Amino acid sequence: MGQILTADGPIDAPPKVLVVVAHPDDIDFGTAGTIASLTDAGSEVVYCLVTSGEAGDDDMTVPAEQLAELRQREQTEAAGIVGVSELHWLGHPDGAVVADLNLRRDISRIIRMTMPSVVVTQSAVRNLNRIYGSHPDHLATGEATISAVYPDSRNPRAFPELLEEGLEPHPVPEVWVTGLDPDRFIDITDVFDRKVEALRAHKSQTEKMGDRLPELLREWGEGTAEQARFDRGRVAEAFKVVSTA
Repeated sequence: MGQILTADGPIDAPPKVLVVVAHPDDIDFGTAGTIASLTDAGSEVVYCLVTSGEAGDDDMTVPAEQLAELRQREQTEAAGIVGVSELHWLGHPDGAVVADLNLRRDISRIIRMTMPSVVVTQSAVRNLNRIYGSHPDHLATGEATISAVYPDSRNPRAFPELLEEGLEPHPVPEVWVTGLDPDRFIDITDVFDRKVEALRAHKSQTEKMGDRLPELLREWGEGTAEQARFDRGRVAEAFKVVSTA
């Protein structure tokens, strides 16, 4: 297993990572560079998408089922660009995700199936200074995922139907959360072009941004790198590391 570069120096890449987000493209805007760095270092990365993004277009002439199929294809293509081939779709309604026991059970099922050492997910805390990152679906996904990590996926008495499916409890020792005050900054400079390529795969969402897309991504990434005190011109992504060991 190789290493990835952080602001605190190189760290060992975790052997298996599960990424849980609300919508197609959430992963690639927030973490595609980190995912590419992890897979390059030997980590096995799995995606779990709570919705299929069927509410992610203002064109009402496109049926929701057709849009969902399109966005699943786009996310699958984007995943391949950063070295991910296993994707799980939970099928919860886009725009109406609720952090209830049903969602906690569904995420717990994926955790027990994939047995990750790290889960990456969205923040459950609303940031009023950056409202686009605080979509209600993101908040609900973050809350349900943290609850699924602790205590649900490790508790044999939580969702006994999972035991009946042959899925044994699995403790996840660490969660990396996007959108909170970060304490881990990952240098993605060498894989930045793949982050851009992954986002370009989401044509239904990013094609209208044209040449502005790489410029915006670099601006955001360089701002994160500056926060971490990386050298000028570096690009980074950031996470809050939550220990659940």
